[in-house]
Amino acid sequence: MNKLAKWYEVMKSKNLEELDNLLADDVVFCSPVVFTPQKGKEITKMYLMAAGGVFGGNQNKDKSSDDKDGKSKFRYIKEITDEKSALLEFELEMDGIYVNGIDLISWNEDGKIKEIKVMVRPLQAVNMLHQKMQAMLESMS
Repeated sequence: MNKLAKWYEVMKSKNLEELDNLLADDVVFCSPVVFTPQKGKEITKMYLMAAGGVFGGNQNKDKSSDDKDGKSKFRYIKEITDEKSALLEFELEMDGIYVNGIDLISWNEDGKIKEIKVMVRPLQAVNMLHQKMQAMLESMS
């Protein structure tokens, strides 16, 4: 299974052990709702699991899913890839607000994820995501 297929599988299954295997120890996570990059495997896993809880659904390319409340239809709609990186465009509607964004993922020489940058638009979506991520992170701690 290639690196990107592993990413999709882990995001779908939400398997923390497999996620742990994908991430480099020094991975950097850049969030649209946090001012500074978050460094390290544990904090990155926390943010990814929180995002999975907020977005809901199966995070597979060209597949959409509703979360438990039927409010989220997260789906990847485009991939741009090379050997060391992937840009994955996603979209969903949450609480009546259209959310469009990208996950920019970079891998190191060992095939581990060394950086994840998430960018989101429009501003209404960023503001809503900030509130929902904050609530999700608080509920996880």
